[in-house]
This record gives sequence, structure tokens and C-alpha cells, in this order.
Amino acid sequence: MDELIDIVDENGNYTGKTCLKSEAHKNGYFHPTIHIWLYTPDQQILLQKRALTKKVFPGLWDISVAGHIAAGEDIKIAAIREIKEEIGFDILSENLHKIGTRKHMVNHPNGIIDNEFHHVFIAELTVSVEDLTLQEEEVSELKLFPLETILHTKDYKNVLLPQYQDYYSFVHSQIVKKLSIL
Repeated sequence: MDELIDIVDENGNYTGKTCLKSEAHKNGYFHPTIHIWLYTPDQQILLQKRALTKKVFPGLWDISVAGHIAAGEDIKIAAIREIKEEIGFDILSENLHKIGTRKHMVNHPNGIIDNEFHHVFIAELTVSVEDLTLQEEEVSELKLFPLETILHTKDYKNVLLPQYQDYYSFVHSQIVKKLSIL
């Protein structure tokens, strides 16, 4: 779905300009997105298998929930919306914990230029996977993996992307820290 999104500069500052998501991906405009990593108290991580119709990384086991922030939309509201849309999970704002913002730049073989600032959140998954509802245009399957999986992506085929291991290690450390506080 094409949607109106905000354009940010190379430092993540809002420019006051907007465009369609397709235009941002065609021209390489920086824009904000969200990543939400959902974990369980017994140290599992929820991953989604991207629908085969996705333009980038179809069929890849990926982040629990990810998406674009609509123009003018509050970042946390966007995260809550995307979680509800993609997997049917209702979450309260206070249960989402922002762990950082990550600059991400990649040129895909199909011509999409992804220049994004990922606003990264972690949250506890408080329902069973069977109680989640998939948005079929986005997600083909959901599955819990051992949390340690994200530390060893090079050992798995089609589970996350090994070139972003530093990012996954950071997410892992933040989830472990959160679990040790609970």
C-alpha cells in the first residue's frame, strides 16, 4: 500500500516535506520507520515470515513487526498501529520500550532505495502465537524462535540477514537486560 510519509534529512531531522512511500523508495529519500521486537519471558523471540508478495526480502523470517510511519503520525502510535495491523496484537503504549534509532541505507536489486531511520522498540508478547491474526498481504507465518537465534543468523538459512548482526546483537542485549529486570 502506498502511503504519505514524512521526509527526514540524513541525520533523521524532519524536513517538513512529505511524499508517497513509493516516491521515497524510488528517489532514496530518508524517512522514519518502526521496528518492534516481541519476546517472551522464557527467552523466545517472535519472528514473522514475510509474504511472498513483498517487494523486498519475500519469504524471509524477519523482525516481529516493522512498518512505515504515516506523515504526521506519532512514532509510538505508528508502532501500536503496525502491531495491530500485521499480527492482530493489542498493546498498550506503556508496554512498548524504545531502545534506539538506527540509520539504515540499502539499494535493493529491484531498484528500491531504502534510506530509513528505524525507531526500534521491544515489548513482551503476552498472548500465544495461536491467538495472533496475520495480515496476509504482509505476513505469511509467525513463529517463536529461541532468543539466541538472533545472535547466530549466519548459521541459519532465510532467518534475518547476517550483515546486520551488530544490530541484532544490540536488540538481544536490550531484551536480556529487560528480562533481568522483570
